[in-house]
Amino acid sequence: MPNKTEVLTQIPLFSGLGEAEVQALAQRAIEKRYTAEEILFWEGEPCAGIFLIAEGTVKIFKTSASGREMMLALETAPSTVAELPLFDGGPYPASVRAIDPVLAYFIHKADFYQVCRQYPDLALKVLAVVGRRLRHLVSVVESMTFGSVTQRLARLLVDAGRQAHGNQFELPLTHQELASRLGTVREVVSRNLARFRAEGLIKIEDRKVTILDRASLEREAEAQL
Repeated sequence: MPNKTEVLTQIPLFSGLGEAEVQALAQRAIEKRYTAEEILFWEGEPCAGIFLIAEGTVKIFKTSASGREMMLALETAPSTVAELPLFDGGPYPASVRAIDPVLAYFIHKADFYQVCRQYPDLALKVLAVVGRRLRHLVSVVESMTFGSVTQRLARLLVDAGRQAHGNQFELPLTHQELASRLGTVREVVSRNLARFRAEGLIKIEDRKVTILDRASLEREAEAQL
């Protein structure tokens, strides 16, 4: 089992903190384990504290009144979830579900406030992460608003290639999860991926995607505003 202090130093939220700051957080962190598909917390629940993801991957998602899910992000260890409601006093703004077995450390918000009062730099670190999440949500809104599903899917693949610094990357999402991310249904995603493959734009083996014709894929991704 990983050492709590070592896990905390690997989490971007706490990078750069001193030993005393990390120890103060580690002493207050409670171990929690979740099985695949288990919910860490539901949207609308009062915020109890922050979750530090030490092992595994979680999905952050919203649910419509009809029960349809919209995925906002995937967070893979080492990372954190539920930073925002720590500060605005509101409930959890989205739900979080384990994708695979997850080891998390939970810090109650009262304990987190106490450490922030002791070490003000920690609060600035959290605000930086909240800002990064806000920028990501803006891009999600943009991808949901502009262009067709084909364009949004092509843009997602192009962006994934850029993040991987190459033309080959592992796709961490199923067709259903891709559909949730793009605001459509699985059949539409599968049909568009099949067309991209047939036209020689990409190759897919298991979940490994290879971009074969980046220029053409980028043209597909250009939204007609």
